[in-house]
Amino acid sequence: MAPMRDFLDLSDAGGDALAAMIADAIDRKAARQGWPKGRADADRPLDGRVLAMIFEKNSTRTRVSFDMAMRQLGGSALILDGGTSQLGRGESIADTARVLSRMVDAIMIRTDDHAKAQELAHHADVPVINGLTDRSHPCQIVADLLTLVEHGKPLPGLEVAWLGDGNNVLNSILEAAGLMKFNVRVATPPGYEPEQGFVDLARRGGANVTLTQDAGRAAEGADVLVTDTWISMGQEHARTKLAAMAPYQVNEALMARAGKNAIFLHCLPAHIGEEVSLGVFEGPQSMVFDEAENRIHAQKSILLWCMGLLD
Repeated sequence: MAPMRDFLDLSDAGGDALAAMIADAIDRKAARQGWPKGRADADRPLDGRVLAMIFEKNSTRTRVSFDMAMRQLGGSALILDGGTSQLGRGESIADTARVLSRMVDAIMIRTDDHAKAQELAHHADVPVINGLTDRSHPCQIVADLLTLVEHGKPLPGLEVAWLGDGNNVLNSILEAAGLMKFNVRVATPPGYEPEQGFVDLARRGGANVTLTQDAGRAAEGADVLVTDTWISMGQEHARTKLAAMAPYQVNEALMARAGKNAIFLHCLPAHIGEEVSLGVFEGPQSMVFDEAENRIHAQKSILLWCMGLLD
């Protein structure tokens, strides 16, 4: 029987598996060009399988992309949230994991606390996927890597510049850098640096990680500029944080300092006029909607890997 695997962080898979996911996503995406979006892939590899999706945080792209991924793989998905499930009334994560393991074939969780995802995986007998936690966002980064490769950006040696808040998305980018051998220039205000553990992990993997407070230095000659919203879901709209972040807005002037063929990525939703200017967001170097669409194709390959159907 094929091994079942959790996907809580990119390191759960490793570099070879990430490369296999990207290649599989590219092939499956190409094979269904022109098809209705709800039609299943020809091989229907997850026929009859069900994914339970637990949402403790709001979602558009994660919710739709996992649902569509399961449909395209021949399976189906169902949604649980705190307001309509017993999780919201105090049932333990351990009991939820054991119950769902008897009813579905895999579980995706989107939550505020990474420890919840870890506890769910510990008690579940089926694969558990991190759809986002406060620590990391691995599914998003698989889609980002797919987008970069599609746009002719080989990953080894790539120069990626991150501008703004040292958050969970940046943590996963750093993790990917060590696995896929690209470099990251991180520009953040004082006090908003990424977790040192992820910086160390990237460096141990051979990535060159530069930490700076100078947005221009980070962007200079970069192949990719990436940012995210400054005020995350659940945070108060902090004026002090917005003021600290203002010099790190990805605007036309900053984009002009990047490499000639640089592209812009953002996991969305975006706050135009805060972390990114309208001109960059809607400009020719912006690949944010390719990136959003690729969540479906990346999720499909992650699901196949978790089910032991992709090596």
